[in-house]
Amino acid sequence: MSFEKVSERFQHFVTQETASSPLYSRLSLAVAADPAILSIAARARPGQPLPNMLFGAVHYLLLQDASDPLAAFYPDLNSEPNPPENVYPYFRAFCLANQPAIEELLETRLVQTNEVQRCVCLMPLFGVVARSAGTELALVEIGTSAGLNLLWDRYGYDYNAGGQYGDLASSLILEGILRGSRQPPFPASWPEIKSRVGLDLNPLQLDNPADMLWLRALIWPEHLKRAGRLETAIRLAQANRPEIIAGNALDTLPAVLQNTSPEATLCLFHSFTLNQFSPQMRQSLWSLLADFSRQRKIYVISFESQREGFPQLSLTQLDNGQATDQVLARADPHGSWLEWLT
Repeated sequence: MSFEKVSERFQHFVTQETASSPLYSRLSLAVAADPAILSIAARARPGQPLPNMLFGAVHYLLLQDASDPLAAFYPDLNSEPNPPENVYPYFRAFCLANQPAIEELLETRLVQTNEVQRCVCLMPLFGVVARSAGTELALVEIGTSAGLNLLWDRYGYDYNAGGQYGDLASSLILEGILRGSRQPPFPASWPEIKSRVGLDLNPLQLDNPADMLWLRALIWPEHLKRAGRLETAIRLAQANRPEIIAGNALDTLPAVLQNTSPEATLCLFHSFTLNQFSPQMRQSLWSLLADFSRQRKIYVISFESQREGFPQLSLTQLDNGQATDQVLARADPHGSWLEWLT
């Protein structure tokens, strides 16, 4: 990939994604004009979001050892961080001094955020599926990372004026804001989960400290509440481990679908995963699901970014090869707010 293309990725990151991170906004602007650092970022695997990978790799190393002067600019590593306006010389020096370690992370890791807060937005759609099907659910998540969102029914939910739902005695209570005039159709009773299976090309292992540190490093330095939620969710998942299968979803999904209990409603979901699929892979996925729907009905919940505007949540019903698709909501990428549309 040319330096121009890599630079464009960082410029786009500034304009579209860094509103909640002054540190990463400042770094992205500077990296976009620095060929030496762009050449390091370009070592990430094809299809990976380069800014997230570079900043995640640097963050990973700082979380292991915060003695470098660069750590003084990170709010999660310093209670009184230095202003981001002065960060870039320190960041550049750190990248050049630690180039081999950073490049190894870029070449071996993937962006696999497991943003448990997104369950605030996913939960109402699981309720819609359960209400429509009237049976217990068999969950399959594509791009599961460490599988934290497969445990959405083990969390409590507080939508302020919108009400409280789920397990309010849980150690993890997720707070969300409802926008707009429409109330989501929250489930009157919690659906029973018959099975939960996560698929990932390179899943993060809950008992692997390096994997969990990588997951933590992908959370932006200013997002202290996100980091706290992640740590609590990891502890819950370690006590309630979902089944996770490694491999390309196009290869592993057929057997998972065949082995799912026929008495349960088959409900697939994915969040911020298909952006890493090529157009051909997306077409193959939908062809696979359409073919299997000739055997049994499938519900698919999608929470994905859009070229323009906020991410959307949609529900697709596949039955006998035919798809019925409906956009139900839009939301903050990290799940802090939800706006129901229908």
